[in-house]
Amino acid sequence: MKINGQHYRSVWTVGDDAFGIIDQTRLPHEFVTLTLHSAEEAAHAIRSMQTRGAPLIGAVGAYGLALSVREDASDDAINKALEMLAETRPTAINLKWALWRMRGALLNQPHGRRVALAWAEAGKIADEDVAMSEAIGFNGLKIIEGIAEQKPGQTVNILTHCNAGWLATVDYGTALAPIYMAHDAGIPLHVWVDETRPRNQGASLTAFELGSHGVAHTILADNAGGHYMQQGQVDMVIVGTDRVTANGDVANKIGTYLKALAAKDNNVPFYVALPSSTIDWTLADGRDIPIEERSPDEVLKMQGRLADGSVTVVDIAAPGSGAANPGFDVTPARLVTGFITERGICAATSEGLRSLFPK
Repeated sequence: MKINGQHYRSVWTVGDDAFGIIDQTRLPHEFVTLTLHSAEEAAHAIRSMQTRGAPLIGAVGAYGLALSVREDASDDAINKALEMLAETRPTAINLKWALWRMRGALLNQPHGRRVALAWAEAGKIADEDVAMSEAIGFNGLKIIEGIAEQKPGQTVNILTHCNAGWLATVDYGTALAPIYMAHDAGIPLHVWVDETRPRNQGASLTAFELGSHGVAHTILADNAGGHYMQQGQVDMVIVGTDRVTANGDVANKIGTYLKALAAKDNNVPFYVALPSSTIDWTLADGRDIPIEERSPDEVLKMQGRLADGSVTVVDIAAPGSGAANPGFDVTPARLVTGFITERGICAATSEGLRSLFPK
């Protein structure tokens, strides 16, 4: 995708001993990039959410592990670096998937080859993520085209939650990829963007992306989506996910479950877009997904830009109050209309998933 006319991926190599990311904690007020030189710096970037999004942190974790191999290519060092990186974000399965893939590519290989192999494997993971996101976009485009055909000459209204665009992947995005492709194909559309408290990834990141690409959008308070569904102003909901279990349950940013309930009550299609690396075949259902509990400060404080242009953090809650802050909730498969994957669209069931991914 492009920022001010320049193409960016969300992660890129810097020579053969470092890689770059966009500092997403500074968006939308500042566009800042960071260069990471070690696995420890990669772990910090993932933990602090300087880089985020399930597919993207998989690629960042892979590059972080590749950097650790430059320092120590032994089996023990690889396993220790893997554990350190895997612990940074417990809910998104892509991170562990990428790290275990890296481990499998390195162990049982001669130590002298491991540095080159690690760097190449991390690059493959990043490139494959781009290809999967692009394919998700083309597959999801068919759904938007179908809705547009049913209301010729009218705008297709899509609601999304959190950020599942190119900032959450290496490029294109998951939930936003079909939207970009529909926009580029000339389909008139408008996106309702949930603010996505408490970190405001919708208001800050999704709105930033859509605006940069020229897609019409409106930011909504998180609780307003159901109202617009009742008014007939939402044609479909599309979200991303951090983990899908074998039966089709979906873990995504907190608040997704409530949107799915509202969509079900108003007969609005609710789609989840995901690459196959987000499917956790080892878990039978969503009750087993670990839910990350994040800092209460994310609820009690908010970052914003002042009139003089400076960016600061302010308290927004009653002094002395505590806060609970689960990062994700689980949407049962029964509330999901379908999955949009790189291999096609399927029902949100174990049978549906296996129809696209039989092995």
